[in-house]
Amino acid sequence: MFAAENGLKGDPRLQAISQAIRVVPHFPKPGIMFQDITTLLLDHKAFKDTVDIFVDRYRDMDISVVAGVEARGFMFGPSIALAIGAKFVPLRKPKKLPGEVISEAYVLEYGTDCLEMHVGAVQPGERAIIIDDLVATGGTLSAAVRLLERMEAQVVECACVIGLPEVKGQRRLNGKPLYILVEPSQLDNYR
Repeated sequence: MFAAENGLKGDPRLQAISQAIRVVPHFPKPGIMFQDITTLLLDHKAFKDTVDIFVDRYRDMDISVVAGVEARGFMFGPSIALAIGAKFVPLRKPKKLPGEVISEAYVLEYGTDCLEMHVGAVQPGERAIIIDDLVATGGTLSAAVRLLERMEAQVVECACVIGLPEVKGQRRLNGKPLYILVEPSQLDNYR
């Protein structure tokens, strides 16, 4: 579900967030319209508004885990976790975490990848959200859901700043609610 469908329709913060995201044509390869959040991070107010919208949504949901997907989920997840009194759990690419990990492979448009999480980072029954910057096909977030559920966490929702056309109209991903701040039609800021 998009934030505008969930009580934030007409909220000027969403427009400001959309305008702060740079679209880079043909990166990293021809035909790709890359949604660059680094410009959002440079805009203090838009960045704060992004975090605040997520915090407002999750503050009273008894969330104990904010799991961030490498790497851009790391930019939003820790701030959200601190504000709602939850722990932050990084979900990383292979061989980036020391110690014992569990892994979950997933399919990409052009190959496969894997996410890892420390064993013991999440306890059975903990309520979790998963945060990333963008959802396209949903493969990465689905792998993150499976990873947390293998540790018997209850995944409450997946949250992203941007939802690409592939997820337009989807309100659930891998059986979990999907919450998205802005959709591609709002991203018309080509620089």
